[in-house]
Amino acid sequence: MEIPLFPLHTVLYPGGPLPLRIFEQRYLDMISRCLKSESLFGVLLIKNGNEAGLAETWNVGTLAKIVDWYQGSDGLLGVTAIGQQRFRLNSGRREHDGLLIGDVDLLPDLPICPLPEEYKPLAKILEGVLDDLGRLYEEVERHYDDAGWISYRFAEILPITPPQKQNCLETDDPIERLKSMRPALDSVRL
Repeated sequence: MEIPLFPLHTVLYPGGPLPLRIFEQRYLDMISRCLKSESLFGVLLIKNGNEAGLAETWNVGTLAKIVDWYQGSDGLLGVTAIGQQRFRLNSGRREHDGLLIGDVDLLPDLPICPLPEEYKPLAKILEGVLDDLGRLYEEVERHYDDAGWISYRFAEILPITPPQKQNCLETDDPIERLKSMRPALDSVRL
């Protein structure tokens, strides 16, 4: 499967929101095509480089579906996307306008994993945090009984490093994902 790629200094998780402000022509064109054809684009974490130039990325990313867009008062295009399925990048090529196109394999959807009793207090904490974050999480379906969903939301909002966030994306076991974030969770718990 070939998809347009958007390398960023952030990780997008399945079910999570991604606010973007688009100003580069290659991405304006990509967003326009995605909106017209209701197609998806891929988000990959940048390992080295920058968003406006050449970048080396990790090989596992997430498909993004545009759910809202607006023209900002500064003239920039604002977009909100929601993470869909994870994918593995096999190879990529650069179009004449600089847009990256990736040949990807979709990774299987992970089954719902009931939230273990020891992590149930996290669901209540997360509910309050997401409510406080407001508009960004309005479009996000909530699954407070699913350890995978809970672990992805905490990976989004906790102050962990980009490689740790990438590791959370690549970890299939949601309980292992929660365990790996335990130090960060303990440090911010009230």
